[in-house]
Amino acid sequence: MPVGRDQKQHLELTRDIAIKMNETFGEILKLPEPRIHAKTATVPGLDGQKMSKSYGNTIDIFAEEKEMRKRVMSIVTDSTPVEARKDPAASSIFQLFSLVATPEEVAAMRAAFREGGTGYGDFKKQLFARLWEFFAPMRQRRNEILAQPGYIDEVLAKGAAHANAIANEVMARVRSAVGLR
Repeated sequence: MPVGRDQKQHLELTRDIAIKMNETFGEILKLPEPRIHAKTATVPGLDGQKMSKSYGNTIDIFAEEKEMRKRVMSIVTDSTPVEARKDPAASSIFQLFSLVATPEEVAAMRAAFREGGTGYGDFKKQLFARLWEFFAPMRQRRNEILAQPGYIDEVLAKGAAHANAIANEVMARVRSAVGLR
């Protein structure tokens, strides 16, 4: 199950409960395994903290171009001069760029950071351009979905039916194992 680093504790609690149930009543539950991808375990926000709506440091991928550009350009940076070398690993700009760029683009930006001579404003512009391009298909698909009245409700209903069917099977096993049937 793919999770971020801050959700791992919830998965561990679920595993503990499943292990205890399995030890007590036999193998009735599958143990969830966390899949935390190092690259996306913690996505940095505009202020360098983890990205979170509650922190107000997110980039809305469905925002209008002007608003998204404004958010990207507001990423907090230090006062390192343009001509100075910069540490890409310490930069939210570089970390975000790495999530959406090709390996060649990432290598080029890393080299530019280390070389010096490029300011954070230019890196932010590169980040915005890459984000805008990367999420273009998602924005297009969102617009297509929003143009279809009832589509979202239909998908949610199908998903709920599928999830309920799976949950009912699991709960039947649990009830039977613990003697509630």
